[in-house]
Amino acid sequence: MILLDGKKTAADIKEEIALEVNELKNKGGKIPHLAAVILGDNGASITYVNAKVKACERVGFGSTLIRLSENTSEEALLNEIAILNADPEIDGFIVQLPLPKHIDDQKILMAVAPEKDVDGFHPTNVGKMALNLPTFISATPFGILELLDRYNVETSGKHVVVLGRSHIVGSPMSILLSQKRKVGNATVTMCHSRTKNLKEITLQADIVIAAIGIPEFLKADMVKDNVTVIDVGITRLVDASKKSGFRLVGDVAFEEVAKKSEFITPVPGGVGPMTIAMLLKNTLLACQRNS
Repeated sequence: MILLDGKKTAADIKEEIALEVNELKNKGGKIPHLAAVILGDNGASITYVNAKVKACERVGFGSTLIRLSENTSEEALLNEIAILNADPEIDGFIVQLPLPKHIDDQKILMAVAPEKDVDGFHPTNVGKMALNLPTFISATPFGILELLDRYNVETSGKHVVVLGRSHIVGSPMSILLSQKRKVGNATVTMCHSRTKNLKEITLQADIVIAAIGIPEFLKADMVKDNVTVIDVGITRLVDASKKSGFRLVGDVAFEEVAKKSEFITPVPGGVGPMTIAMLLKNTLLACQRNS
């Protein structure tokens, strides 16, 4: 069993980006600048956004954090987005989800200029991704592709089963892995809450991508020997034996599934760190395209 170490791979990618930024500085080029907008005091969102700001510092990017009250109106948020769209200093920006209930997520994501949409959520970028045109691939799917590539996990001709059909992970992963690309050319089955005979399907899979948000859902009896397992889920479970009072688990029952796997991602330390690394990669791409 080989662990797909997202923490180490993400650190390698950040190192590569830092070297590129250094070269840009030496040539007097523009330094990439990432902005993040966050509304309210959601603990997980704040932690995640702070990690992004720290990552920017580490690779030498400029970064701007715009913190707004949870009561900010949709109109005021759209105004902030318009300012960022027009600011030539900002290469890319993200609006941290989830947003408060009184704001329409889709309306906000549509307002972000596609050329600054480093999250890859704008319909223009999603459409280009589906057509295999150059664009921003959303960071989590992009990170999974990169992990598979760097560990030389063969996808061509393999049967990939994707559990979950979210617009952020499941749906784009199923499209990307079926495309004619280096990490692609797979036969993909997408499963979801209405799928019948799920176990029969997962037992056929050479690669399983679990992104359904149900803790430890994928068990050892649902996969065949030498399977590759990518665990996208992350859930806090109460655990009195831990100092923090909780433990983090994925969508895969790791201990039992790992015994049957050729490659597997851990939780934490698998897909999560890759997401931030690929957001930085998208910001560098945006800077290169815009300069």
